[in-house]
Amino acid sequence: MADYHKAYKGTIKTSYLDSTPWWPEPAKAPEGAPNVLYIVIDDMGFADVGCYGSRIETPNIDALADDGLRYNNFHVNAMCSPTRASLLSGCNHHTVGMGHICGDDMGFPGYRAMVDKKYGLIGEALGENGYMTFGLGKWHLIPVREASGTGPFNNWPLQCGFSRYYGFLGACTNQFYPELICGNEYVNQPKQPSEGYHLSEDLADRAVTYIGDLKSNEPNKPFFCYLSFGALHAPHQTPTDYIDRYKGVFDDGWDAYRAEILEKQKKLGLVPENTELSGDDRFVKRWDAFSDVEKRIFARYMESYAGFLTHTDAQIGRVLDYLKKIGQYDNTLIVFLADNGASAEGTPYGSKNTVYHYATEQFPPIISEDETAAIGTVNAASHYPQNWAHASNTPFKMYKSWNHNGGVKVPLIITYPERIRDKGAIRSQYHHVIDIYTTVMELVGLNSPDVIKGVVQEPKHGVSMTYSFEQPNEGTRRHVQYYEMAGNRGIWADGWKAVADHSVNPEFDFSNDVWELYNTSEDFSECHDLAERYPEKLRELIDLWWLEAGKYGVLPMIESHLKNRPGFNSKHIYKFAPTPQITRRTVYPELMGGFSGRTIPGSFTITAYAVYKKGDEGALFGAGDNMGGYALYIQDNRLHFHYNWLGYESFSVQSDVELPEGELTLALDFIASGPDEGTGRLLINGNQCGAVAIKSTPLFMTNGGGFAVGKFPRVSVTGDMKDKNRYEYTNTVDRVEFDFERPVTNEDKALELERLIEND
Repeated sequence: MADYHKAYKGTIKTSYLDSTPWWPEPAKAPEGAPNVLYIVIDDMGFADVGCYGSRIETPNIDALADDGLRYNNFHVNAMCSPTRASLLSGCNHHTVGMGHICGDDMGFPGYRAMVDKKYGLIGEALGENGYMTFGLGKWHLIPVREASGTGPFNNWPLQCGFSRYYGFLGACTNQFYPELICGNEYVNQPKQPSEGYHLSEDLADRAVTYIGDLKSNEPNKPFFCYLSFGALHAPHQTPTDYIDRYKGVFDDGWDAYRAEILEKQKKLGLVPENTELSGDDRFVKRWDAFSDVEKRIFARYMESYAGFLTHTDAQIGRVLDYLKKIGQYDNTLIVFLADNGASAEGTPYGSKNTVYHYATEQFPPIISEDETAAIGTVNAASHYPQNWAHASNTPFKMYKSWNHNGGVKVPLIITYPERIRDKGAIRSQYHHVIDIYTTVMELVGLNSPDVIKGVVQEPKHGVSMTYSFEQPNEGTRRHVQYYEMAGNRGIWADGWKAVADHSVNPEFDFSNDVWELYNTSEDFSECHDLAERYPEKLRELIDLWWLEAGKYGVLPMIESHLKNRPGFNSKHIYKFAPTPQITRRTVYPELMGGFSGRTIPGSFTITAYAVYKKGDEGALFGAGDNMGGYALYIQDNRLHFHYNWLGYESFSVQSDVELPEGELTLALDFIASGPDEGTGRLLINGNQCGAVAIKSTPLFMTNGGGFAVGKFPRVSVTGDMKDKNRYEYTNTVDRVEFDFERPVTNEDKALELERLIEND
């Protein structure tokens, strides 16, 4: 209103009849400005898409490439949140405050776990210039402490330039039972998996709805749609018919598959003819080292991953088909990319629950052949063996979180039918994710705003890629790009790249890191380390890295969570913003989301205040989901407690007496007898009526999924009540009270950060 008053150009006199009204001109996009659609895939390797050499069927993504340009020299940051911060802001991730994945504020400018408002996001820039903006899917750009249903919301999508948002805030989510946000509120999914629910389909439905709603109301208003799938991040979960179409396709193993991919990439013109396969890294085991049974198990993991991508491709196709149906496809600028390379977090043998490795710091056991039927379904939270990730990143070495090409070089497809004429072509100019913002703003005909919501903006770091549309042979206009992720470092400058794998350094001293040197103009896959041959060039690049690190606020670097050192434990070295000491907490049935109830340290009591009448049943409270959680519930007139430890082990107890009628206090009282063990006691009105020994690492670890009073958060956490879904209590639960023995410490918060690292 104040701005309206200052800008007012009418006249105001005593009478309305003598006064002249004035209306401000609404913001309008430039004439003919295109719609903009970002399609972001999570944890997908350079070689996973059909048009990049894969066996996996991706007809809709391939069709996008046929209509536009494929880039074979495009780079991102090595993990999720940093790439997304750079994609949306057009700036380097440390500069904006996202030096690592979102966890807690670590107390340094580059590690705030949120984007500084001086580096406004593209949704804000377009929204203030006449665009309608939609955010769909993964956000992962807020600190954990801001993810509750009460905010603060200043870093949530609606406060960061999106007019509408539907998706999930964290690193990953159950594809069949996601923890969904609509606008600024936690919401329930629209239907159950038994009714055909899957998150990717839900996101595509919303994209079509939002676009159709806009074009029905304001047909000339362009949109910016950020469609960010949970796929292909673990858990790998998809409809079984998509998995089954790949039966036998990967039975020849990852070694044969890598070799085949490289030959396809050469035939496609995607890599130079002299490209070599990078050698096996320290994580890889040869396919022939395993038994026939183990090979069948491992092949099923890859079938699940492939089905997951093909299913996601089908949802992309639905959105593209809708754009064509309503006549908006040709005037839509589409940017398709992955946020980092394929992930090795599945460990050597794969995992039916990807959280296992984080929780135990051990490799999960190889599952039995009988258990393979669960892989990829609602009954697992699986991740494929890291050897398949090596194939996904063909022809490169290493993975997500490393700055070798396996972690940072990903597919990029840009399609804009009204502008790009050289359809189906490949571009080889070196570019980085920070360049997308500048490219899009140039194509829509806008300058980056000087001020957003009263905050003066800093310059963007990217360079436009639009020259590459018409100039396939012009040299790149980007000449330097630094990299850093969890202590792993890299820098590229005019065809030369230096990279240091800090995770293998046994010391804390970064000056002892061993740097490698590659001539990427001649060695596409970084196979030949030239550090000893050209020490002067290596020194030049290392010095340049330090210069760029100072320029973009990289320091201080944090230690790698993958540090290869006996006894190394990053939980004990991280420090975080102080957290208020909470020894008691009351949770009400009105809780919408954000409180997880996960990883409770030490001894505690959780008490439900409920009304009971004989025959009542249902959950008094629940935390987690079907792949890990705990719950107190009433069934068959008795009190029950169940703890499902990540789908690998369970602990249950029921009361040895029936419940009396009336207002009751029903509790689980846990007494810790060691760091990872103790006794859980059932209490009815303070009297013990059952006990169970509990041992897990860590204690009361859940698989995400939130916390709920009077029901399960979204699905039964027990293995024997799959048909109960939320199992709402048939009477009244007034509240649930937590009584903790001790407050949250820095070590607890570090544990949470490591979980986020594992799940990014």
